[in-house]
Amino acid sequence: MKGLKKIALATAVAAAPFAAQAELKALNDSAMGNVTGQAGVTIELETKVSIGQFKYTDEGSFAVNDIVLGGAGVTEDGAVLDGAGNITNGLLDQLKIDIDVADDGDAVIHVGTLDGNPIDWGMTVGSMELLAGGTGTGSTTLISNMSGWGNLAQLDMRVDTATDHLNIVAAFDVQDMDFDVDFLGIGIRDMVVTGAGMNFDYDGNGDTAQQEVDAGTGVVEGIDMTQTGANLMLGKLTSYANVNLDVYKGAGLGASTATNVLRVDVNNVYMDVNIADIQIGGDIAGGNGQSIGSVNLDNLAITDTKLAIYGHDISPVTTP
Repeated sequence: MKGLKKIALATAVAAAPFAAQAELKALNDSAMGNVTGQAGVTIELETKVSIGQFKYTDEGSFAVNDIVLGGAGVTEDGAVLDGAGNITNGLLDQLKIDIDVADDGDAVIHVGTLDGNPIDWGMTVGSMELLAGGTGTGSTTLISNMSGWGNLAQLDMRVDTATDHLNIVAAFDVQDMDFDVDFLGIGIRDMVVTGAGMNFDYDGNGDTAQQEVDAGTGVVEGIDMTQTGANLMLGKLTSYANVNLDVYKGAGLGASTATNVLRVDVNNVYMDVNIADIQIGGDIAGGNGQSIGSVNLDNLAITDTKLAIYGHDISPVTTP
């Protein structure tokens, strides 16, 4: 009798999948239209990061000391104070990071904002130094007292499965940056980086953005001005420094025989750069250097620039 019960139980378990299958029904197109899912992932972020020291060591070392990254308020010039004197913009905040996988398998990452405004950023660096190997007694300070803040208007990254390229597109500005180049005795004050403006030809058709606006064709630097958000797109292109580059594994350049190296292809960089004051000599760090004037770079364009990055072997030192 017990044996019969065990056989019945085993038969019921074996038959369960077929019984369940009998209840399944195919969904028609109308029913499928009511099925919803989640497309991608969104991450909201606010942060402030401090790093005491970053050091890269080969035979000697390169060290970056006292790094702070956050909102514009981490810098003295970029800080916004409330009525009580508290800094209100010290965090790198209002970030919204969207991560999706396209139908062709590409990974798409978009850094946007929660409030629709550009992301204010700020950073300070105490010093950048070269340190001698061995006992590490010798050192040279390259840059010190670095402080800068600005805005990030666009950051898009895409990993293309067809080419294995990481494409990065960014639009940003630097509202103010100061630093000292200690080993040369040079101080840079109030450096500003912005877009190339309306007097630049971005698409290479021979007409500047302003000339295309004046022509009234409805297309400005490849942007259809009748589409929604066209003015915002044009403003992002002309008001902010624009960077477009590809990062991937490839071969060396020219006659190089290197393979499987880190390649960085700079497709384009468009910007204006203004340095309000360059100081030389005297107490640079104390702001008492001798001013030699200002520098302005209008419509700076870097295109068709390629880098191949890889390690190298050091030949052994032999003695006779």
